[in-house]
Amino acid sequence: MGGKSANYDESKIKTLSSLEHIRLRSGMYIGRIGDGSNQNDGIYILLKEVIDNAVDEFIMGNGTSIDIEVKDKRVRVRDYGRGIPLGKLVECVSVINTGAKYNDEVFQFSVGLNGVGTKAVNALSSYFKVIAIREGKCAEAVFERGVLKSEKKGSVKPGVKDGTYVEFEPDTEVFGNYAFNMEFLEKRIWNYAYLNAGLTLNFNGQSFVSENGLLDLLNKEVENDSIYPLGYYRGKQLEFSFTHTNAYGENYFSFVNGQYTSDGGTHLSAFKEGFLKGVNDFFQKNYKSEDIREGMTAAITVKVQAPVFESQTKNKLGNTDVRAWIVPETKAAIDNWLRRNSEAAKMLQQKIEANEKLRTELNSVKKEAKEAAKRISIRIPKLKDCKYHVQDGKKGENSMIFITEGDSASGTMTHSRDANYQAIFSLRGKPENMYGRKQSDIYKNDELYQLMMALGIETDIENLKYSKIVIATDADNDGFHIRNLVLTFFLGYFEELVTSGRVFILETPLFRVRNKKENMYCYSEEERDKAQKKLGASCETTRFKGLGEISPSEFRDFISPETIHLTPVEISQLKLVPQLLAFYMGKNTPERRTFIEEHLLSNADIDV
Repeated sequence: MGGKSANYDESKIKTLSSLEHIRLRSGMYIGRIGDGSNQNDGIYILLKEVIDNAVDEFIMGNGTSIDIEVKDKRVRVRDYGRGIPLGKLVECVSVINTGAKYNDEVFQFSVGLNGVGTKAVNALSSYFKVIAIREGKCAEAVFERGVLKSEKKGSVKPGVKDGTYVEFEPDTEVFGNYAFNMEFLEKRIWNYAYLNAGLTLNFNGQSFVSENGLLDLLNKEVENDSIYPLGYYRGKQLEFSFTHTNAYGENYFSFVNGQYTSDGGTHLSAFKEGFLKGVNDFFQKNYKSEDIREGMTAAITVKVQAPVFESQTKNKLGNTDVRAWIVPETKAAIDNWLRRNSEAAKMLQQKIEANEKLRTELNSVKKEAKEAAKRISIRIPKLKDCKYHVQDGKKGENSMIFITEGDSASGTMTHSRDANYQAIFSLRGKPENMYGRKQSDIYKNDELYQLMMALGIETDIENLKYSKIVIATDADNDGFHIRNLVLTFFLGYFEELVTSGRVFILETPLFRVRNKKENMYCYSEEERDKAQKKLGASCETTRFKGLGEISPSEFRDFISPETIHLTPVEISQLKLVPQLLAFYMGKNTPERRTFIEEHLLSNADIDV
């Protein structure tokens, strides 16, 4: 080894202040950074932390409304709770491990970031102001990037209610050029309303309030599609609502202490087990769980004293002790509900028996398909797999499968990908339009059958092998059509892949602008114009038409984790799925064709 090695002594050991640590390792505290285009991006986590504190006050019986305003990049939240104790105001929002969340008697079922919440918001905001009002007195503190700039104390006018006011602006140094998506915010605010019946949230001048909790949530999601009237149960720590529709698959909305657990967890598994036992007990049968759950949609929320989440962003509950009480309570509640709703019980039994019949038909078709598949090859010829999958834990967290068209694109990708966690499935051309077809038709379609097997989702979506499914087609009419056909397949049979945020569109650059010194890739005409201006008159501009035209060495830049551009395919409500499919993939009407040509020829417009 040449050169002198640096001295490793006490002076090299760096002790960061807690706020510096949050800024340096922001991902540890808020999960991901993002620019606001994904509903789990950091700016929404900041807002959530502040609203969570206000909601905790309501849960403890203080205040029945919360005012929220989001304009441009500035967020304002005012609650009418007890107000932070004035003497502790600065510490509460800036010193880690200070707060009442550690005191179980004060906050029994809180989900806040372990007493880090508001401090993280403070550290990651270019401007942060907090005012606490208690019994006619108030205290105010203003911070910039976690550093205290000013504080004052005083009195308020008579009639001003107790509570806390927080105003902040997420820091562009951390989050880059971000924007709040109002649709995501409304969805979050609705969830707060459903989970806290009787709380009014005033958001940008509109009131969000739910009298019937999860019953309202489910009603909005399935709207008139349910086979029987919605079932509902509310206990001290468990509340759920359920129904069945004629859609394929099953869908769940699960929450723990007001936190949406998009990946479910032990509470959801326990609920499913209790549901199965309750139904079988009532009918004195031994129905299989898949026959009972096919077509089911349910919302469930639990209160857990010390929740353990499997990831920093809290999408999945890991507490194993909850099973012991959720299973028997769910079982008893289902049994009880079916006794009191005999008409609905009959309809549920008909649905289960219809599911059973369909499954046995499907099994014989599956058997034939498998025999045929065995004859062709044990391997899936169109799949170039990667080494690690979701099931491999930490190593498989970034695993993704690219669905491409044709051999030239998949050839380019094969040479550019990281074979540890990037897999490729290449379609021969346009897959069959599966709109309105039966589930057994998948088994008669060789290509889609292989795609389903490649993803590992034949028996259960929870067995999905990859953390992201990325549709990578050319940015032209044919590419958009293929993209639509693949989405139709997913939405028709595996809609949960889309509603749980697993499906993405790969954005590839439309242009390359370069001179002798620098290459710039541009994802829009606006970016191209800026690049041309920057690199000067002598620069050369290339337009990429297809993925196959891009050289493997260049392509590596577009799919490496640091530089990949992915657009999530988002659908805000299940009830929209049938209408969307009918519009995009139904009869080929001229209006539809015109709409698709006008609107889907820009990558950014795929969000539905």
